[in-house]
Amino acid sequence: MASGVGVNPQCVDAFQDLKLKKKYKYIIFTLNKDFTEIVVDKTSDVQDYDEFVAALPETECRWAIYDFEFEKEGAGKRNKIIFLSWSPDDAKIKQKMVFASSRDALKRSLTGIAVEIQGTDFGEVSYESVLDKANRGN
Repeated sequence: MASGVGVNPQCVDAFQDLKLKKKYKYIIFTLNKDFTEIVVDKTSDVQDYDEFVAALPETECRWAIYDFEFEKEGAGKRNKIIFLSWSPDDAKIKQKMVFASSRDALKRSLTGIAVEIQGTDFGEVSYESVLDKANRGN
């Protein structure tokens, strides 16, 4: 924990619900108001990727887990758990720094992430961009 920020156990519980029970399609995480703990900001079972991207704030950092389903040529349907670090250019510098230094604490507590994406604008987290990264794996 480079930043000294802890991970609320609810984050791991929600991740397990997404990964094992398919209860959610995505989870968005944030820091509490004191910047001392990572907490669940939002969960959703909505299947639409564009709605997930629209849930990311334009001027604030977030982390997200998305259960990405796609067709792989010759291999049929695939699912990969995507870890997204969202740090828009317009976010406050302090928030960007704390988010960047806290990312590994969250990532280490969530096992089973297949693809990691860092986004600073909506183009970097577009469906096509994520699909390209997901397809590179097996």
